[in-house]
Amino acid sequence: MQTKIAANAQAMKRWLGKAETTLGNHSDRLNAINIFPVADGDTGTNLYLTVRAAKLAVEEAPNDVGALLAQAGQAAMEQARGNSGTLFAVFLCAAAEPLVGKQRLSAPLLATALNRAQIRAWSALSEPVPGTMLSVLEAAAIAAGAVDSAQNGDDSNHSLAQALDATVGAAFEAVVRTEDQLAPLHEAHVVDAGGVGMLLILDCLRSAVLGEEIGEDLLDGLHGYRLQDPHIHTDMPDDDGVEVMCTISLSPLDAAMLRQRLDEIGDSVIMSQVGGQPGEEPDEQSYRWRVHVHVPDAGPAVALIRSLGEPADISVSQLALPRDPAALDPVALDSVAMDQQRHDA
Repeated sequence: MQTKIAANAQAMKRWLGKAETTLGNHSDRLNAINIFPVADGDTGTNLYLTVRAAKLAVEEAPNDVGALLAQAGQAAMEQARGNSGTLFAVFLCAAAEPLVGKQRLSAPLLATALNRAQIRAWSALSEPVPGTMLSVLEAAAIAAGAVDSAQNGDDSNHSLAQALDATVGAAFEAVVRTEDQLAPLHEAHVVDAGGVGMLLILDCLRSAVLGEEIGEDLLDGLHGYRLQDPHIHTDMPDDDGVEVMCTISLSPLDAAMLRQRLDEIGDSVIMSQVGGQPGEEPDEQSYRWRVHVHVPDAGPAVALIRSLGEPADISVSQLALPRDPAALDPVALDSVAMDQQRHDA
């Protein structure tokens, strides 16, 4: 049984620090097996940079667990990279909400936070797909909820330890299943890169709270994850098109319109609210949204976004070219993005 359990705000800071280090160490292998939704080999890099943004945002943070994670989630959302990074940011922001005002994490709160996060993550995508990090997060939430139900809402450290162990175990099993849930993964004989990333993040949470080391053998046996395995995406055809990301203030009506229009011209559409003002009338309040989409050409997408508001932090990246892991910002690769950079300056 664990003897050094700490589930306060300092433990959450340790969690984000451990996740940053762990994803940095695993980014190359995550990139190597990244072939869905596009074989651009950057899932590890995107997750690392997004988690790093979250971790740096809480160097000076409150002792309120939820407030700390909300602060981290806000930074992650504003600086999210790619599909995987954006979904991690959604996860963190949503998980923080039921924890606001709490001084420590408990099994009931973990179950509630994970359930909120998996619902929000599924709803952020216009076309969510099983067999991805969404399925891993859903399995983790179900496992935490099952432990909480069996323990009748017990908020002891013992129940929290059981819930965290069950969460990581369920996440691992969900990662294994991804290979048979998605045809591209099955054909390549690999598991989903984003799913593995979420598994590592959850294991870092378990480690930070329980005072244990990261499971060294956690990833043993996952197909495609041995160091000697090749970078699978390098032998696949280049993906045409670009990834467009930005942050923009929109009313709920304009946000719904933008999502619909982006669905018509592209795919991998993710839209999630950045912050928000509870209690305000939705039709009268503009909220900040993080927008992500894959499109054949950036021009129409950027023009559409600008027709509804003034985007910030806009980036355009070629899907066929992996990003530089050392870069803190995505490289704008076409004239539209370069014009936006000059405009923001």
